[in-house]
Amino acid sequence: MRLSFNRMEWAGSMGDLGTLLPLAFGMIMINGLSATGLFLTVGLMYLVAGFYYRVPIAVQPMKVVSAYAIGLALSPQMITASGILLAVVLLFLGTTGLVDRVARLVPKPVIRGVQLSTGILLLSKGVFLIVGKNPLQLMDGVPEPFLMVQSIGPVSMSIISGVLFGLIALLLLRSSRFPAGLVVVVSGAVFGTLLGAWRELADIHVGLHLPEILPFGIPTLPDFSFALLALVAPQIPMTMGNAVIASRDLSFEYFGNESRRVTDRALCVSMGLANVFAALVGGMPVCHGAGGLAAHYTFGARTAGSNVIIGVLFVALAVLLGSQAINILHLLPMGVLGMLLFFAGAQLALTIQDVQTRSGLFIMMVMLGITMASNLAWAFGVGICMTWIIEKGRISI
Repeated sequence: MRLSFNRMEWAGSMGDLGTLLPLAFGMIMINGLSATGLFLTVGLMYLVAGFYYRVPIAVQPMKVVSAYAIGLALSPQMITASGILLAVVLLFLGTTGLVDRVARLVPKPVIRGVQLSTGILLLSKGVFLIVGKNPLQLMDGVPEPFLMVQSIGPVSMSIISGVLFGLIALLLLRSSRFPAGLVVVVSGAVFGTLLGAWRELADIHVGLHLPEILPFGIPTLPDFSFALLALVAPQIPMTMGNAVIASRDLSFEYFGNESRRVTDRALCVSMGLANVFAALVGGMPVCHGAGGLAAHYTFGARTAGSNVIIGVLFVALAVLLGSQAINILHLLPMGVLGMLLFFAGAQLALTIQDVQTRSGLFIMMVMLGITMASNLAWAFGVGICMTWIIEKGRISI
């Protein structure tokens, strides 16, 4: 196993913060999840995944669950119930090998359609953060909730920081001496601190913080019923498409035979086990993801060392700071997080370049349209049906 801890690995390890942190903030602040349990789950999953898969691998919130939970301010018991149910489904698919049969039914244009749709979604979410339209920003009524300065003239500080650090990232994207991701995260935190985020550090006390077991109790039957229908059912197709099939495909594209352990079965099992732990400690449902992998790779991750770096950092935040860990992360302006998300989405969307048939491009565009109008789960199902109809009916596009 290759483990490197150079500047590029440090930069790559930070690449997916734009996806992770806004949703993590929302689920802690709106849904009342345990910051200790959430960050400990993320950190341990990064570490275990890095040591097992031996290549960079992403750890992300489950998008359907987190977005729906934040939007409706669902109780932590409902989120815990969804994590338990998702763990059961994923472990069943992985341990029985049923996921391999599912994967064989998914053609390449559909995989690329998932990657394109996810990439455009991430890119658009990044823009929302930069222009101040993220739900967390709208809830607080300001583009930069943790800064004292909200604008310079008519231009909001989130736009200023997003554009400024976007230019820095663009200029340093191919630099090995000054890795873009590391420079952006460190200088972005300094920028946020100077503009008032230092106030978030005032109440921090370092100590030993261990997670509570089932801090919200055991979910009730109504919690499980609601979670199954509203959260788990729409999440599973997206997880199969993006976190399993597309993630495995992208890993092989980036790392070749080094990613031989990144199989559909292994991804299901690792996500299942991680969600068992998350449910026990009051964390959020987590998954792998092609978008997160693209983000880590874009900013320099080439070995499992990037997983070890970010994993240790999150475990340290959870164990040493507990619920106050979120205060440290508030140093990064929303505009900077949006910029990281924007670059990650663009990188993932570019993976479609090896699909050159008109029918394949047509399927991907339809999937993208459905994703933007509805959700990725519907797009995944429609893409598979369209491919079957075109191939069986020998329809020319």
